[in-house]
Amino acid sequence: MLIAQISDIHAAPDNDHLLRLARSLAWLTHVQPDALVLTGDLVDGEWRQGYWQIAEQLRQQHYPTFILPGNADDRRLMQTTWHENHWAKNTPADALHFVQDMGGLRMLGLDSTVNKQNFGSVGEHLEWLERQLSDTHGLPALLFLHHPVIASGIPTLDESMCRGLDKLESILRRNRARILAIAAGHVHRPAAGMFAGVPAYICGSICPANPLWFGSQQVPPVNDPPALMVHRFARGVLTSHHVSV
Repeated sequence: MLIAQISDIHAAPDNDHLLRLARSLAWLTHVQPDALVLTGDLVDGEWRQGYWQIAEQLRQQHYPTFILPGNADDRRLMQTTWHENHWAKNTPADALHFVQDMGGLRMLGLDSTVNKQNFGSVGEHLEWLERQLSDTHGLPALLFLHHPVIASGIPTLDESMCRGLDKLESILRRNRARILAIAAGHVHRPAAGMFAGVPAYICGSICPANPLWFGSQQVPPVNDPPALMVHRFARGVLTSHHVSV
């Protein structure tokens, strides 16, 4: 079971990020994933045509796609672009969560966006999450969000990481046997760590990367290419790969 993850396209009329997305999708044809998860920030400036063009690129692929919003996205425009059945029903605050069982794995998408805010929060969505983890299927789960649950060390971005993490940690520790990993985006560069005893990843971005800057006086140069992740689940084991395209 191969799950590709793409994050932070930030397409706009005055940039080439849709071309960067096309290049990344072309690379994925060599891998032939079973599914693709987009972890938010698809467009900038509520660019409706950007959503349409992303949807058209995705329709040309031979695998299902599951999409979360990011802080730069417009939920209403996303819902008018993709079918309403794309997301879970009866979610708190009309959140765009998803849940999908494939290949002996449960993929969970948790909408961490807060209207008009850069930071994320999961507080009001944790009851929904725990229901998905405590059902009778008992499948191992891979959890996706837009906002990371681990600090990157980049000061300006850590200010906008996910909130409500103490309660999320309690839920994950209660369900530790089921959670394989947590995968997010938002930071525009790859990173890895641990949260509640679970591997936690930050996917690199399709848009130009942020520098690996830890608050020093000098900002390191950055010229990273578009990046994505591939999560491989085989014989009960998850291995996650950072890929530059």
